[in-house]
Amino acid sequence: MNRLEQVTAGMTAEKLVTVTPEMTVGHAVPGMPEVYGTPTMILHMEMAAGSAVQPFLPKGHVSVGMMVNIRHLAATPVGRTVRAIARVVAVEARSILFEVEAWDGDRKIGDGTHRRGVVDVAEFERRFGVTRPVAEMA
Repeated sequence: MNRLEQVTAGMTAEKLVTVTPEMTVGHAVPGMPEVYGTPTMILHMEMAAGSAVQPFLPKGHVSVGMMVNIRHLAATPVGRTVRAIARVVAVEARSILFEVEAWDGDRKIGDGTHRRGVVDVAEFERRFGVTRPVAEMA
């Protein structure tokens, strides 16, 4: 079975967030400005990309980030709404390539590309020795 047979170019998804103090670079690095941090922007882009394809993956499979090539173009203060967008541009044998953007209103604040691979969660966890707390297994 091809894990990506139902994934096609053009699939899109968005992630809307309101910037909180915990999302700022100043929260993570003392002395830095209290503006939306690049790692958080990338996380939201990745979340949008995962959402675009998850409904089309086989049961028990998820997509995982493999590569990011992102530009952070403008600062965004706390309280603003950011819209991260991901669009599938290529489906290859073992991965999916996305174009990603982030917007603060009508102002583009980030763009680039992101690649995700598809894995069988149980197989992946066995391979890397991932264990779950007893409470999760109940």
